[in-house]
This record gives sequence, structure tokens and C-alpha cells, in this order.
Amino acid sequence: QVQLVESGGALVQPGGSLRLSCAASGSIFSINVMGWYRQAPGKQREVVAQITSGGSTDYPDSVKGRFTISRDNPKNTVYLQMNSLKPEDTAVYYCNALIATMNFQEYDVWGQGTQVTVSS
Repeated sequence: QVQLVESGGALVQPGGSLRLSCAASGSIFSINVMGWYRQAPGKQREVVAQITSGGSTDYPDSVKGRFTISRDNPKNTVYLQMNSLKPEDTAVYYCNALIATMNFQEYDVWGQGTQVTVSS
């Protein structure tokens, strides 16, 4: 069994910064793509950043230049550095990863979510 645990969500003022972390644990053989998604009240879940095992990244225009995703492969951890935060960034942020286990099964795993609120 594998799981993802996020941390770092908080209340922050507009223009502020926040760093989210997500650690994978369990019987992990390898992790392919890791990503961050968010869901605001009344809206669909949307991707905010993705990173491959080789370090290639992708962002939607709404966060490009403000958010940076990175990963520490030996620690099975992915990070999301969020700068110049706006009220519209307020959402529950979820970590996602495609994980291959020691018995060579592949799972699309989600974390439990962490709340980010941008407000003065």
C-alpha cells in the first residue's frame, strides 16, 4: 500500500508565499509523474503543476511564473513553491502521483488535501 501526505497549507495574505510538501510512503519501486491539483468551492479540480521523474515541468497559464514544482526523488517528495499569491488561488490543494510498487503494480494515488487560503 502506498500513500501521499501533504503539508504546508495555511492562511496567507495576497502577495505572500507558501510552500507545500507532499511525501510518498509505502512499498515504492518508482514514481513517475507527480503533480499538484486544486479545487475551489463550487469548481472542478484543476491541475496547477506537474513534474516527471526526469524533472520536466508543466504549468497552466494561471500559475506560470508564480508557482514552481520540484521533487526530491530519494525522499519521494514533491514540493510546490507558490509566490505572489492571489485570492483566486484559494482552494484545497491535492498531491497526485503515479506510483509503481515493489510487486510491480501501478497506482494513481491522491493525498488528502491541504487548505490554502489567500486573504487579507
